[in-house]
Amino acid sequence: MKRVAVLGGSGFIGKNLVKNILRDGRYCVTSFDYHLESSCDKSQSLCCIKGDFYNTDDIKKIVEDNDVIVHAICSINPGNSNERYMFAYSHDLLKTVELCEMCSRMGKRLIFISSGGTVYGLQTKMPIVEETLSYPVNHYGNLKLCIENTLRTFSKQQGADIMIARIANVYGPGQDFKKGVGFIDAVLKSGLTGNTVCIYGDGSVVRDYVYIDDACKMLISLFEYSGNYDTFNIATGEGNSQLDILEIVSRYIPDMKKDFVEERSVDVKKIILDNSRIKSIYKDEILSVSQGVESYIDYLKRERKLG
Repeated sequence: MKRVAVLGGSGFIGKNLVKNILRDGRYCVTSFDYHLESSCDKSQSLCCIKGDFYNTDDIKKIVEDNDVIVHAICSINPGNSNERYMFAYSHDLLKTVELCEMCSRMGKRLIFISSGGTVYGLQTKMPIVEETLSYPVNHYGNLKLCIENTLRTFSKQQGADIMIARIANVYGPGQDFKKGVGFIDAVLKSGLTGNTVCIYGDGSVVRDYVYIDDACKMLISLFEYSGNYDTFNIATGEGNSQLDILEIVSRYIPDMKKDFVEERSVDVKKIILDNSRIKSIYKDEILSVSQGVESYIDYLKRERKLG
């Protein structure tokens, strides 16, 4: 069986990707993270390794022992991109260069988890195709783009086996429900706990929301890809405004309280990603936002995470 390592296996995308790889059944998987979850399943097809991405020896061992490396680690996120950006540029970027060099030298496939919305930034033509010139509006998006361009240089000059996955606004089980990270998660957290949902602006901001399991299965389809493309939008190809999300959630939480506040200058008005490239590989159904929100609410009820 081909061996896959997920760097950042305890993060939101990482732990869901591990679960979906195991569910797929074709691969042995290693979950690598500095903080291992106590629930890490010790099945025959899963190995959980505690390690430090910034430690060369830890990463070298992972690359040596696996065929596909999925890089899902980042020290900053959109919520703190103006606080930890110097650490990210000085550590994440350089260590990813080192990781890429190792994968190139050892002949391993590297799949880098990037961010569709923040990398593309300010755009006018929708849906956004992979070749679109990017205009990031924050350090998080710019860091991802810097890493992407570095990986492409390795690919062009050294023939490195590189895949870049630009994921749209992902949501679903495993996201930090307590913090309300992501708009859908924030709406559900506030609505289900009786708190007020905060909307910046008039609710017209549009995003491409993709359910976590769909995103993970699209990522898995890249493990065996042998075509000419190196960059893929992981998305639904459809846009929904914040008002659309509020209307969908209100079907389940009719008495949800809302508060519209001043819009933020960092919020790009509209991001919809073209997903035709990944759909040429991944043939399964992709959930609509309505279906995904229903599935997420069912999960929260089952797990008693409703406050």
